[in-house]
Amino acid sequence: MYRLAIEDLYKWKKSANRKPLIIEGARQVGKTWLMREFGKQAYEKTVYINFDSNSRMADLFSSDLDVNRIIMGLELYSDTKIESENTLIIFDEVQEVPRALASLKYFFENASEYHIMCAGSLLGIALHRGTSFPVGKVDFLNLYPLSFKEFLIAADKQKHVQLIDSSDYELMSAFKQDFIDLLKQYYYVGGMPEAVLSFVEEKNFGEVRKIQKRILDAYEQDFSKHAPNEIVPKLRMIWDSIPSQLAKENKKFIYGLVREGGRARDYETAVMWLKDCGLIHKVSRVNVGHLPLKAYEDMKAFKMFVLDVGLLGCMTGLSQKVLLDGNDLFVEFKGALTEQFVLQQLVTNPEFNIYYYTNDNGSCEVDFLIDTGETVIPVEVKAEVNLKAKSLKMYVNKFSAKTAIRTSMADFKRESWLINLPLYAIENLSKFCIIEDT
Repeated sequence: MYRLAIEDLYKWKKSANRKPLIIEGARQVGKTWLMREFGKQAYEKTVYINFDSNSRMADLFSSDLDVNRIIMGLELYSDTKIESENTLIIFDEVQEVPRALASLKYFFENASEYHIMCAGSLLGIALHRGTSFPVGKVDFLNLYPLSFKEFLIAADKQKHVQLIDSSDYELMSAFKQDFIDLLKQYYYVGGMPEAVLSFVEEKNFGEVRKIQKRILDAYEQDFSKHAPNEIVPKLRMIWDSIPSQLAKENKKFIYGLVREGGRARDYETAVMWLKDCGLIHKVSRVNVGHLPLKAYEDMKAFKMFVLDVGLLGCMTGLSQKVLLDGNDLFVEFKGALTEQFVLQQLVTNPEFNIYYYTNDNGSCEVDFLIDTGETVIPVEVKAEVNLKAKSLKMYVNKFSAKTAIRTSMADFKRESWLINLPLYAIENLSKFCIIEDT
């Protein structure tokens, strides 16, 4: 399996200003595999330390955080001579020993020659609990489920990947049905590494669903095991409500649908917990389309998505036949799956800050606005080939947007103000941001 994040890790290794690296992401998105695979590829030796239920490591870091003493302890534990120029040190489940996180400050300040990489399933929560953590002394990398492009690579569809990368949309349209069939598979399988690996090896949708259910069960067990007792019921209610929230025509998250009479203040802590552990994406509303979008963020209005399109389908019990063969009963939820898919691809680009737009009277809504720091790109998402874009046109006229993107199952088409980008080529959206900037 290939992860595009490997390329970021090579850049990190070669950086003159390299700091200890923290990889953030939800449980089972492949953080441990990525770190160990990078160790195999890029270093002569890897020292892998898992801090979960590791009393010896807890003892090592409980004393002073002298780097030389810690290195000696790691060498004794791993029976490996650590040489800074050719050894990768991996701290996994590092949130279990907060002082190991604190030690990163001293590695950066006093021994920056060492290559240290960290990850943890619930690391985001540990950091937001006020764990001693030196801001500015570490680098961060977010890891998400496999993107559609990574899914194609895993499925041995490199030619399709090359075609998307080439932006040869005329040739792409000749193989349109191939791409649509692969996209439907991705909607079902999603990007969780275990599910993808199972699918590409066995082509068994039933086995994929079993894996997805196991992953969802593990997340729910995390609620009880790691979250404060008082918010566990709220976590479950919010989590269970997401599919029905997304099935609405207006996908704004409504607390009253979680529980009758529910209000923001009842659930804010639970929403933050889900976000911190990487299980949800929260996309805030803006009512103005000017830079910077953050200045116009409506903190009370947002859309909530889960981390993976395959898991969303599993949560709804969506069958393989309905998704792959098409079904009239599926029409409403198809829009939700498509919007989830598009967001899942967009968040992998660290240059994008993502919002959505509605005007004050609700007569105009744009699914996503992308703030690149230099321009704002409105993006309308269509599940089929319906090319009506009334709201998008209203937005473009009001805010004088030079480029707007509509993504759908239709072929690529460029108009004076609008680019129709096929859903299967959504990863090319960043190329149009560059064109817009210049």
